[in-house]
Amino acid sequence: MKRLFILIFCIIFIIACKTNSSENNKSVNKSQPFVWEAANVYFMLTDRFYNGNESNDVNYDRTKQPAKLRGFMGGDVAGITQKIKEGYFDDLGVNAIWFSPVLEQIHDSTDEGTGNTYAFHGYWTKDWTSFDANFCTQNEFKELIETAHQHGIRILMDVVMNHTGPVTQKDSVWETDWVRTEPSCTYKNYDTAVNCTLVKNLPDVLTNSEEEVSLPATLVTKWKAEGRYEQETKELTAFFERTGLKKTPRNYLIKWLTDYVREYGIDGYRVDTVKHVEEEAWNALSKEARAAFQAWKKANPEAVLDNQDFFMLGELYGYGIDGHRYYDFGDQKVDYYTHGFDNLINFQFKYDAQKDYEAIFSKYDSILHNELKGKSVMNYISSHDDGDPFDKTREKPYESATKLLLAPGISQIYYGDETQRSLIIEGTNGDATLRSFMNWEAINNPEIKKILTHWQKLGQFRKAHPAIGAGKHTMISQSPYVFSRTFNTDKVVIGLNLPKGVKEISLGNQFEDGIEITDQYSGKTAVVIDGKVTIDSEFSIVLLH
Repeated sequence: MKRLFILIFCIIFIIACKTNSSENNKSVNKSQPFVWEAANVYFMLTDRFYNGNESNDVNYDRTKQPAKLRGFMGGDVAGITQKIKEGYFDDLGVNAIWFSPVLEQIHDSTDEGTGNTYAFHGYWTKDWTSFDANFCTQNEFKELIETAHQHGIRILMDVVMNHTGPVTQKDSVWETDWVRTEPSCTYKNYDTAVNCTLVKNLPDVLTNSEEEVSLPATLVTKWKAEGRYEQETKELTAFFERTGLKKTPRNYLIKWLTDYVREYGIDGYRVDTVKHVEEEAWNALSKEARAAFQAWKKANPEAVLDNQDFFMLGELYGYGIDGHRYYDFGDQKVDYYTHGFDNLINFQFKYDAQKDYEAIFSKYDSILHNELKGKSVMNYISSHDDGDPFDKTREKPYESATKLLLAPGISQIYYGDETQRSLIIEGTNGDATLRSFMNWEAINNPEIKKILTHWQKLGQFRKAHPAIGAGKHTMISQSPYVFSRTFNTDKVVIGLNLPKGVKEISLGNQFEDGIEITDQYSGKTAVVIDGKVTIDSEFSIVLLH
C-alpha cells in the first residue's frame, strides 16, 4: 500500500511539473512584439545584391565602359523581393531591410580621376518623383513592400535631401535659387559643414532658403516630355494648400519624399548626410513623414503591421555613442535626437568591437538606458563607405556576428557580412572595393555554410527576443561568461566562450526552477534545477529562453 501511495504521488508530481513547465514555457516562448530599438537590419546596395529582372539592366544609354565596380551590375528591387520570398531574410532573422536609393539617378557618368562612374549606388538623384528604370517600376516597388510586410519585415527607404546628382553633359545643374555649387565643405565648424557642397560638382540643395521658388526648368522639360507635368503640378498645389508650407526647395523635396510613405506604406527612412542639412529641415521632414504614415495606415487598415510610428534613422557621419545625444562641430554641439531622429548610425562600434564582450555590452547598456533612454543607435561592422571596418580581411566572421548581433542597440548587417564577401578587390579605387556583387555562389562552400549558419542562429534569436537589443543587460558570471537580458516579459540568458560538451550554466534569477528551457543554438532542452541548467552540446555558445 505504501509503495502504491508513493507511485501515485510520483505520477501526480511529474504531471504537475510538466503542467507547470508547459505554462511557464508559454510565458518564456511567447511571441514578442517588434521593437525598433532591437531590430536586426539588413543593408544592401540595390544594384549589387541580386538581379531579379535582367530586362532592366541597361537604361538611359548608360553604355560607357566604367572603371572597376563603378558601373551598374544588374541588381534590382525585384531581386530583393525574390530573396524575401525564398526566405533568405527569415533564415537570417532579419526584421527590417534598408536598401540604397532607387529613385531616378543622373543618366550620364562622371570621371573625377577614378574612371567613368555611374550612379549605381543611388545617391546622385536626378528626379525625386520617379524610380530609376535600372532599379524598379512602381509595381515592383509596391510588390517589395507588400512581400516584406507579409514576412514581418519593415522597410527603411534611403533618402537624400542634401544634394542633387553631379552635373554632366546629360544632367543639367538646377537654378541658383535651388542649389549652390560652391564653396566645398571644409568641416572646420558648423557653417563649413552645412552651407557648402560635400565635394566638387555635387550641387547642394538650398534647404535653408526661405524664398519661394518655381520648379527647376530641367524638371519641367522632363515631366512634359514624359506626359506627367500637369499631374505633378496638380499634386504639388494640393500639398502646399493642405500643409500651408511655403514653396521652398526644402518643402518641395519633403513633398516628393513623403509621397512614398503615403502611397506605399514604407516604415521609415534612413536619412543620408544628416549633418550637412539644417536641423529644422529634419524636423519638417519627420513631421510630414509621420503624418503620411498615419494617412497610409488609415487608408490601408488591412495591411497595417502594428501601431509603431514612422521611424527615422540618421547617417550622421562620424557620430559615435560616446557622444551620447550630441554631435560636435567644433564651434557648437547639436542634438539630432531632438530634431526628428529616433536613431543614429553608430560609427564607433567598429572600434568598441575590439574590446571583450562584457566591456562592449555593459557600456552600451549603460548609455542606452540612461543618456539615450527612449532612443538608440545602430551598430555595424562594415558598410558601403567605411574603408576601415572591424574585420576588413574577413578573418573573424564568427566573432563579428556574435559581437554585432548580441550588442545592445540595433544591428545592421551589410550584405555579405554573413557570407565572407571580400572587402578587398584588386583593381578598384576608393570605396568601390567595399561594393562588389553579393557572393551567392559562396554559400555552397562548406565553411561559408558554417559561418552563415552561425549568423542565422544569432539573427533568429535576436529577432525572436527584443530583450537582446532593447533589454537590460546583467552579467551573471565572468568565467564562464554568462549574461542575461530582460525587456518587459522577454527574458534570455546567453553564454559565450563556454567549454564544448557538458556545461553547467547559472541563470541568475531569470527562470524558475522546474521549467524546461531551450538552447536555441544547439536545439537542446534542459530543466532548471537550483537556478542552473546543464547543456550537452558541441558548441561553445548557448542561447537560452
